[in-house]
Amino acid sequence: MTTIYHNPRCGTSRDALQMLQDRGIQAEVVEYLKTPLTRGELAALIQGAGLSVREAIRSKEALFEELGLGDPAVSDGQLLDAMAEHPILLNRPFVVTDKGTRLCRPAAVLAEIL
Repeated sequence: MTTIYHNPRCGTSRDALQMLQDRGIQAEVVEYLKTPLTRGELAALIQGAGLSVREAIRSKEALFEELGLGDPAVSDGQLLDAMAEHPILLNRPFVVTDKGTRLCRPAAVLAEIL
């Protein structure tokens, strides 16, 4: 089973989904802005990808600065809470396959788990 945590407004996310479709892979598409992940789901996804929470957050998102999340004193738990409350802060796209989990940024990273 393959799952893509997708934002259709994101070009990289659209590219990753297209790569899956081009390979004939029927992926479950989770539009995480419409169906936000829980704090626990976010933590598991990020850990599965081998990333730190800071590597998985969209630091270029205006809300990141507005919430003061760039302060090094902000804990991983606080970052996870912010991402759970404001799903736009999750970097994308994350893809989960039987071979692993990756933040497919750039989309070519997807090849590692296909």
